Amino acid sequence: MGCGTKEPKITQLCLAAIQRLMSHEVVSETAAGNIINMLWQLMENSLEELKLLQTVLVLLTTNTVVHDEALSKAIVLCFRLHFTKDNITNNTAAATVRQVVTVVFERMVAEDERYRDVIEQPVLVQANSNRRSVSTLKPCAKDAYMLFQDLCQLVNADAPYWLVGMTEMTRTFGLELLESVLNDFPQVFLQHQEFSFLLKERVCPLVIKLFSPNIKFRQGSNTSSSPAPVEKPYFPICMRLLRVVSVLIKQFYSLLVTECEIFLSLLVRFLDADKPQWLRAVAVESIHRLCVQPQLLRSFCQSYDMKQHSTKVFRDIVNALGSFIQSLFLVPPTGNPATANQAGNNNAGGTVSAPANSGMLGIGGGVTLLPAFEYRGTWIPILTITVQGSAKATYLEMLDKVEPPTIPEGYAMSVAFHCLLDLVRGITSMIEGELGEIETECQTTSEAASSPTQSSEQPELQSTSDQMDKERVNRAVWEEMVNACWCGLLAALSLLLDASTDEAATENILKAELTMAALCGRLGLVTSRDAFITAICKGSLPPHYALTVLNTTTAATLSNKSYSIQGQNVMMISPSSESHQQVVAVGQPLAVQPQGTVMLTSKNIQCMRTLLNLAHCHGAVLGTSWQLVLATLQHLVWILGLKPSSGGALKPGRAVEGPSTVLTTAVMTDLPVISNILSRLFESSQYLDDVSLHHLINALCSLSLEAMDMAYGNNKEPSLFAVAKLLETGLVNMHRIEILWRPLTGHLLEKVCQHPNSRMREWGAEALTSLIKAGLTFNHEPPLSQNQRLQLLLLNPLKEMSSINHPDIRLKQLECVLQILQSQGDSLGPGWPLVLGVMGAIRNDQGESLIRTAFQCLQLVVTDFLPTMPCTCLQIVVDVAGSFGLHNQELNISLTSIGLLWNISDYFFQRGETIEKELNKEEAAQQKQAEEKGVVLNRPFHPAPPFDCLWLCLYAKLGELCVDPRPAVRKSAGQTLFSTIGAHGTLLQHSTWHTVIWKVLFHLLDRVRESSTTADKEKIESGGGNILIHHSRDTAEKQWAETWVLTLAGVARIFNTRRYLLQPLGDFSQAWDVLLDHIQSAALSKNNEVSLAALKSFQEILQIVSPVRDSDKPETPPAVNVPVPVLIGSITGSGLNRPFVRTDSIGERLGKYSSSEPPIVTDELEDLNLWWAAWNTWYRIGSESTKPPITFDKLTFIPSQPFLTALIQIFPALYQHIKSGFNMDDLQKLGVILHSAGSVPISSDASPFILPSYTEAVLTSLQEAVLTALDVLQKAICVGPENMQIMYPAIFDQLLAFVEFSCKPPQYGQLETKHIANAKYNQIQLFAPAEWVALNYVPFAERSLEVVVDLYQKTACHKAVVNEKVLQNIIKTLRVPLSLKYSCPSESTWKLAVSSLLKVLSIGLPVARQHASSGKFDSMWPELASTFEDFLFTKSIPPDNLSIQEFQRNESIDVEVVQLISTEILPYANFIPKEFVGQIMTMLNKGSIHSQSSSFTEAEIDIRLREEFSKMCFETLLQFSFSNKVTTPQEGYISRMALSVLLKRSQDVLHRYIEDERLSGKCPLPRQQVTEIIFVLKAVSTLIDSLKKTQPENVDGNTWAQVIALYPTLVECITCSSSEVCSALKEALVPFKDFMQPPASKVQNGES
Repeated sequence: MGCGTKEPKITQLCLAAIQRLMSHEVVSETAAGNIINMLWQLMENSLEELKLLQTVLVLLTTNTVVHDEALSKAIVLCFRLHFTKDNITNNTAAATVRQVVTVVFERMVAEDERYRDVIEQPVLVQANSNRRSVSTLKPCAKDAYMLFQDLCQLVNADAPYWLVGMTEMTRTFGLELLESVLNDFPQVFLQHQEFSFLLKERVCPLVIKLFSPNIKFRQGSNTSSSPAPVEKPYFPICMRLLRVVSVLIKQFYSLLVTECEIFLSLLVRFLDADKPQWLRAVAVESIHRLCVQPQLLRSFCQSYDMKQHSTKVFRDIVNALGSFIQSLFLVPPTGNPATANQAGNNNAGGTVSAPANSGMLGIGGGVTLLPAFEYRGTWIPILTITVQGSAKATYLEMLDKVEPPTIPEGYAMSVAFHCLLDLVRGITSMIEGELGEIETECQTTSEAASSPTQSSEQPELQSTSDQMDKERVNRAVWEEMVNACWCGLLAALSLLLDASTDEAATENILKAELTMAALCGRLGLVTSRDAFITAICKGSLPPHYALTVLNTTTAATLSNKSYSIQGQNVMMISPSSESHQQVVAVGQPLAVQPQGTVMLTSKNIQCMRTLLNLAHCHGAVLGTSWQLVLATLQHLVWILGLKPSSGGALKPGRAVEGPSTVLTTAVMTDLPVISNILSRLFESSQYLDDVSLHHLINALCSLSLEAMDMAYGNNKEPSLFAVAKLLETGLVNMHRIEILWRPLTGHLLEKVCQHPNSRMREWGAEALTSLIKAGLTFNHEPPLSQNQRLQLLLLNPLKEMSSINHPDIRLKQLECVLQILQSQGDSLGPGWPLVLGVMGAIRNDQGESLIRTAFQCLQLVVTDFLPTMPCTCLQIVVDVAGSFGLHNQELNISLTSIGLLWNISDYFFQRGETIEKELNKEEAAQQKQAEEKGVVLNRPFHPAPPFDCLWLCLYAKLGELCVDPRPAVRKSAGQTLFSTIGAHGTLLQHSTWHTVIWKVLFHLLDRVRESSTTADKEKIESGGGNILIHHSRDTAEKQWAETWVLTLAGVARIFNTRRYLLQPLGDFSQAWDVLLDHIQSAALSKNNEVSLAALKSFQEILQIVSPVRDSDKPETPPAVNVPVPVLIGSITGSGLNRPFVRTDSIGERLGKYSSSEPPIVTDELEDLNLWWAAWNTWYRIGSESTKPPITFDKLTFIPSQPFLTALIQIFPALYQHIKSGFNMDDLQKLGVILHSAGSVPISSDASPFILPSYTEAVLTSLQEAVLTALDVLQKAICVGPENMQIMYPAIFDQLLAFVEFSCKPPQYGQLETKHIANAKYNQIQLFAPAEWVALNYVPFAERSLEVVVDLYQKTACHKAVVNEKVLQNIIKTLRVPLSLKYSCPSESTWKLAVSSLLKVLSIGLPVARQHASSGKFDSMWPELASTFEDFLFTKSIPPDNLSIQEFQRNESIDVEVVQLISTEILPYANFIPKEFVGQIMTMLNKGSIHSQSSSFTEAEIDIRLREEFSKMCFETLLQFSFSNKVTTPQEGYISRMALSVLLKRSQDVLHRYIEDERLSGKCPLPRQQVTEIIFVLKAVSTLIDSLKKTQPENVDGNTWAQVIALYPTLVECITCSSSEVCSALKEALVPFKDFMQPPASKVQNGES
């Protein structure tokens, strides 16, 4: 009412009141209708318009009573007010309209809420006047429906159905209202079919219709078929339409699939280059809105791209963005823009990106500051538009603008750029999120399924299979999305990357590429992944960098696209002006023939970091792309000059050749970071799964192969990137090293370590050894000690390195071994054979340093690790040590290795028990294995137990070293071998000794003998360096001689000391024979040193006491008394083919052995065999060595005195063992040897040492030995059984032969010997052949003679001595020196001979007399007679210087002989042959008167010299003549004859003397005559004395007459003047007084 007044004041108050009432909700439906009508009137009257609007608003918002027409009326009222002239009212009305529209829809939402829980029942709603109304809708919904329908009508410029009374309406406002409803209440449309229907039937066609001018419009063509009031596109509508479309797509996509397809296609077309700039800008903004909604994009993909006959909408959107960006760079030239665009698209493949990034300095050195893209001279700034991830549009929000705004330069580009980034970010985060969910779900389900407590398994399984399906579907969608967009994205991003001059932008582009690459990788889309990665790689490298990996892959993937990042086939277009990039590094390209340098810009470095980032974070999905990534990194690293350092990390280093790498400070600070990231990248490989890891390793290997190919044939520094990184990867993946070990080490071993380039090789070896060391030190799970397979796997490459011949590799290998030993030696366990094998594989020709290092390792092993290694490896240690002994590079190593072998043997000895146990255990296991496999267990020295085999290997090794070419090694090895057998041999099993003897010792002796006999006799000047060699070692032969000596002595010593072990072995006698054979061949070698040593060894083995002592044997009666001698076997020492008579019965022997203790000795008989074998050897040595050679020259070998002495000295010891069987033959043999040995001369240069001086009569030791030998024999015979005594004569013969040496030194073959006095040993002439000196045999002969006399004194009566005419032989032998007398070489000889003869005869003659009747001595007497004759009347003249005393002494000797005759022979004349007695008489006769001698002088001298002798002869003669009863007439006749002759001669001499004296007058007579007369006078006095003493009856009367007849003649001599004669005369005359007596009566026949 109040309002009806139209009075402003009242109206205001009323309206306020009404509002108050309304706000208290006290208005009914009818009241509300009234109020609205009242307000309508006010409106028509244009009163209180603002208040009206306010009231309407309050009315509608405070309650829901207003419906249908009332509501429509209220809304129309607001619309009407919107179109008043008043601006404020207009705006307020617009706001109110918006609010009212919202209220209407809010009511509907509230109504839905209320009825949500109520079960729908058909409600009868009163029929509405509006024919379009839908009866099923509830009241509020109906209002909303009507309102929305009319809005569509209005926008379409059609009459409304419900909003009756509308006068005017703008399209822009209508579109805004539509947009706000769609945007604010999407659920209304989605929940109610009626509304959905409206959308489909009304809104979409409306939008499409309104879009048509934009679609049809082309810039430059003015035709327009648009029904809209504006011909060309109208910015406000266009912009609002796009907003509506955005809402439709965003909210109702699921309802409007087909319509959306159209909308999206339109959007894409709005980006075309021929559309107005503003249109393109808003289109891009719209697209941006879509791009930030990945789920939506996903739906597009599912609905369109994945359907068969549908447009590929998603792909088109992405490609459109790409084209759009590209079109912005291609500023169209004049002419038809369409064609320009076309051209750009087609040829872009080749030309788009060439120079933008060429890396030269920017123009004039300046750098653009504004962030921008620059391409081909087109410069587009980058504007900051939105925060990432939200599409905040600028131009879509310009609702107030009517004219299209001007778009700033670069805006569209920036938005498009952000579209791309957001698109990538959205897609990837969405897909990765879903992937992650699926993965976690899979994990949880699998865990649940695996837990045993699960009761309901079925549904569980069900859900997993559903999951699988779901995942399959999802995966298809993801793959399609990626496949749809990647080409376009890559093309656009690459172009932008190329053009970007801003670090942040570049970073974003790279990040996008990286995320895409990672996503493709995760989805397993290899092509796209590789394409993105290639793009990043390309960006990292300088332009036109020829890297094959990249070219091949990208060419294939991008050939179908209109973009490329290749730029290979384009000429560089003056790059300097094109680039705005700062060059930060200049380096050399990695190529076979590097030309010039290449430059890296900061963008390249940025790309490189992205690449590193990619590899680091997404390594697991890279797969085969590792190849690309790593190849690129390798090149970059090379250009930047990073070199690998220890452990494989790359550090900045200087390039080795070519122009040095130039780096700016910017990069210098970056480099450590880059190298750090590089290392971290490979560190992170430990988180990769096994497959990815293999990809990485394969990629590194193939890179490495390329680098190696490049490094062939030139000595350029190779790229070590791959090798270094293989090492790094291996090191960080130690925990699962097994899976990559083989490919890794295989590559390093077979390829890298064998490369000709030394740097490459060195690094290969470095990598390999570092890996092995790290592998061994790594804390594996389970530990290596429990995982032998792994340990062997790790050590195997170390062993494989041995097959590589490069010394540098081997050195690395050995250094590695040394380090392993030092750090891991205690825990190598089963790895020992490999480690030792490495040391053992070093060959002789591999240089000193290698051998030395290897040897160092071995020393370490032997000193520290023998106890920790398995015993089965000990044999390898022995082999290896032995092999070092044989290396001839360095003598010290060889010698030290022999020392090591000694240490090893010592270790074996100390730890023998434990080693033996362990080896036996191992052996048993192997044996079992072998049996299971059915093969024979094969190891050296097999039958012996394993511990013994170990020893045998050691001995065998030392044995090899004993025949090394170097003397020092041989000596050392020999000493060690024999010492160790001596010291440790007791550990061996008894049976093993067999092998030691035959396989080790005899084998060694054979080899040494062979080498010695074939050794070179050339003189060796010096021992290497300046070492002088002693003359005793200056030929190879002499050096070998030393070895032979050492070896033989060693073997002999073992035989001696270990006899008790060796003898029980079955073939001891064969071994003995072999040993004797060796001794023999050594003894007969033409080397004094060897031969003498052989005898020493012979002596050594003979000092063995026979194990059964003589005292143990029963006393054996002489063999003769045994009735039946037992013949046991027949002893077959070679040459002893005779049965050997045993004296103890067999029964006795058996009894001895059946006692409780088993015998130690195998058999005495065998023992004897051994001795006889020894005797045969001795005999052969003796006979061979002393046999004179046939011809003599300078080089003839004559055995030395020490040798012969030693030889002879052996005999007595030997004889002790063989005496029981020693017979005459053997004695004969012995004699030959003794004789020959005695006759060997000595060389004059040795004589001073052997012969003290000529004047001293001393025996040489050889002669002593000979006599000792005979002495031993004769003593043995003496105590031996009777049957041995037949040997006496032979011994006498032997000794007598030696006696003869005194006068007749023996000849040695044809050799001329000098007497020692003439030998020139004082001035030894070098190189003159030695003169040979015969020894002084006199002392020897004399000693022999003494022995003979002694022996004869003992044995004269022995039957054999009597029978064999020993006495005769002695006499015969003595006759020689006796007859020579003064001509003997030594005066002592004949004197000794005489005394010996006297001694012998004093014993022998009684024996001879005793056996007179047997005739055994018959032949002796004439010999004796001749001997006396030769001695007493010798032909030799005494020397001139003989003194009177000497002469008298000699005479007294003669007198002794005559005395012997007078005492021992003549008294027994009746037992003695008559002829002999006659000879004696004649001799005495001859001795008693000397004037018979033919020569006057001789006689005179003789007379002067031997008055005593003559007297003695005379007396004996007389005594014999008278004292004996004449047994035969003949005998008496002889003595009478002798006397008468004697007296007759005396008469003649006296007469002649008297005559001569008278004639001579005063002159004295010659001395001889005086002597003669004196002798005669003495003889006369002697005769008278003798006659007086004799029995008177024995003297013939005739004799007396002759004596007395002399008296007158004697008296006549008184006148002589010589006083000597006078005194003699006096003596002769005195005896005549006995005749002065008165004559008596005649006496007849002696009777008075």
